[in-house]
Amino acid sequence: MTEEAVIKGCLNNDATCQRELYNKYSPKMLAVCYRFAHNREDAEDMLQEGFIKVFLQMHTFENRGAFEGWIRRIIVHTCINILKKNKKFNESVDIIHATGVQIREDSVPAIIQAKQIVECIRLLPMGYRTVLNLYAVEGYSHREIAHMLDIEESTSRSQYTRAKAMLEDILVKKKILVNKTKQKTDWLAAVGHR
Repeated sequence: MTEEAVIKGCLNNDATCQRELYNKYSPKMLAVCYRFAHNREDAEDMLQEGFIKVFLQMHTFENRGAFEGWIRRIIVHTCINILKKNKKFNESVDIIHATGVQIREDSVPAIIQAKQIVECIRLLPMGYRTVLNLYAVEGYSHREIAHMLDIEESTSRSQYTRAKAMLEDILVKKKILVNKTKQKTDWLAAVGHR
């Protein structure tokens, strides 16, 4: 079934099309949720709430960009709203489930390093972690982040700068990053920095 047919079916509340859409996009979107969630259950809750919004807002998709990108924005906004509401997501994630991190190499060491970096990101305070994920991984601008989190743009910038510095310190302490200046961009590349 084509993406267009699936979208049309979802607009008509066709359960088969909704299931197909969910099965196609849920693994990637679950990876997005893991970066914001406390554990697997919280990530799955975020995913479920996000897909409910996707189905309810399906009529607003205007074919102006990638459908997956449209879904991703809804999922990220759902995660942010849950974080703002609950403010309890500040411990480390069950890293075994944090798949979907973009890696520029296909080697096993790169995969292991990316998982270690994601694990270290989970050690950051919630505000730092959220801004780092939104800016470095999701690609939002500081202006967009400020609007999403109800903070000043300068606060987003400073939290991002502090998050990077704190993350680098954690990576050095855990011996994931050996030479701080030489490998600075390597850890950003491992998590999909734009």
